[in-house]
Amino acid sequence: MGICEHLLSPVEAEPRTPEGCEECLELGTRWVHLRKCLECGHVGCCDSSPGRHATGHYQHIGHPAVRSFEPGEEWRWCYVDQTLG
Repeated sequence: MGICEHLLSPVEAEPRTPEGCEECLELGTRWVHLRKCLECGHVGCCDSSPGRHATGHYQHIGHPAVRSFEPGEEWRWCYVDQTLG
């Protein structure tokens, strides 16, 4: 099995809300960890957070890949292929 094509994009969108999860900031709620959509720059909270907004963004919009938006972390995740890169 090769590398997931969704994780290979050399171009990555700038974060839309670099200060935190877009939805949590609007709602005034908290998050645990952040993920950034590679395609549009949406910043959402992880599945350990109450809102699970990064996964919700994938389910609603369909953008397949995110990367960690935590300092010092460089990993990427593909929702379609359920693979880490």
